[in-house]
Amino acid sequence: MKYLLLLMLVFSGFLYGDTEFADPKPSIDNPRKFVFPISEGSDEAINHVLSSTNNVMKFYGPEKCEVCIVCYSKGIKALQKNRSFSRRVKSLMTYDVEFIACGNTMRTLKIKKSDLLDGVEVVTAGIVELIERQLRGWIYIRP
Repeated sequence: MKYLLLLMLVFSGFLYGDTEFADPKPSIDNPRKFVFPISEGSDEAINHVLSSTNNVMKFYGPEKCEVCIVCYSKGIKALQKNRSFSRRVKSLMTYDVEFIACGNTMRTLKIKKSDLLDGVEVVTAGIVELIERQLRGWIYIRP
């Protein structure tokens, strides 16, 4: 029985190995850069992206990553004032997470800049922002 327990402990170490960092390793001078989209308006979808962002930042450390969340279509709801996730968005902003709203979506849905949380940047087209970030080396994450 002791041997079986020892064998199980040894094999469990193989199942949960540490992630090996690619070179160059993440650092303050060479942060990992991630861009997440939010295009769905359900609370579940929005909270999933916010949680994924939080998990990435915990893993790397907020000083070793740059994170941007681009909201367009129904996902623009994540950036409006007085929503259930407003506190989570503001909290992530304190760690320098960028939140970007799509101007095209805002015009279509008649949302004014004053309807958004303070600190949100507005760009002409959210999808174009995603494309340009990827071309500049940002990693696109679709949780």
